[in-house]
Amino acid sequence: MFTGIIQEIGSIIRIKKSSQSCELRIRAKDIESSNMGDSIAVNGVCLTITKKEEKNFSADVVNETLQRTNLGLLRVGNKVNIEKPLRVGDQLSGHFVLGHIDNTGTIISAVSSFRGILEVETKDEIMNYVVEKGSIAVDGVSLTVAEVYKRSFKVALIPHTISATTLDNKKRGDVVNLEADILGKHVVKILKDREPKLTLDFLGEKGII
Repeated sequence: MFTGIIQEIGSIIRIKKSSQSCELRIRAKDIESSNMGDSIAVNGVCLTITKKEEKNFSADVVNETLQRTNLGLLRVGNKVNIEKPLRVGDQLSGHFVLGHIDNTGTIISAVSSFRGILEVETKDEIMNYVVEKGSIAVDGVSLTVAEVYKRSFKVALIPHTISATTLDNKKRGDVVNLEADILGKHVVKILKDREPKLTLDFLGEKGII
């Protein structure tokens, strides 16, 4: 589990592909305290450290994850957001982020030099969970939703978030990973399960009407 508070911007230094997966080699300065087998979030995707050196680590990404996230679009030299997992007793500064990406979105309005506003277009399955003033993780960054439209939403970025994450470098058309707030998803599921079962179709099936 993570919080969406990015701890470091890493850099892709090697990509080794196979038929079933791909191995990412990532340079990260603050990796000394992590061990092989530990979880780590890369652009919001929960991965497992499989190899580790002083300033580098490797993680395997299966094809399913490559297809559902923007990790399959990465190239050597690209920057990525890095976050270590939450420990018991740590301060929760963002919101609960599992590292399980729901889907991707596309930047339709990027951050400018004078406006820290990012607009992302995505599918209905994500928009169902996006609410104004609610939380959402964009490439692993915990953000507050500022405005909601039919197929897109806007988030406001403070200067610190812009400088401490990769979102400052996003351009129109770039793909970002999205994870909706897990608490919101549970609420929606509970409410759907409580929807009235007494419908016209149900009454017709039972021969009542």
